[in-house]
Amino acid sequence: MSETPAPSPSSIDLLPLPDVALLLDEGIIKVEQHVKDDVLIVVRNDAGIRTIPALFIQDGAIVKHLDAVIRLLRDARYTDAEVVEWLHRVDDTLPGSPIQALRADRSREVKRRAQAEL
Repeated sequence: MSETPAPSPSSIDLLPLPDVALLLDEGIIKVEQHVKDDVLIVVRNDAGIRTIPALFIQDGAIVKHLDAVIRLLRDARYTDAEVVEWLHRVDDTLPGSPIQALRADRSREVKRRAQAEL
């Protein structure tokens, strides 16, 4: 499989939680609940601010099937940072990154690859 190195967190477009709340048209408490429910992952940016990768949000909603992939990778003992890196890692055989495939409604292959990590 042809893969490029994992992206560094500083190369991933990250949004502060209040911005995510605005994009989702939800309150910050609801965004926090999505994090608690493993629907979204919080990572700290270079300044230490809690953020969510921008590609996790599409058209005012959380990317479909993202939560299933997060759960599969966590079951494989991935840390949150490793999950974010895995989702953003470009794979020529996909093509693109897993998060791009999820955004393009190609979840079946992404879930299969995440399950293979178990």
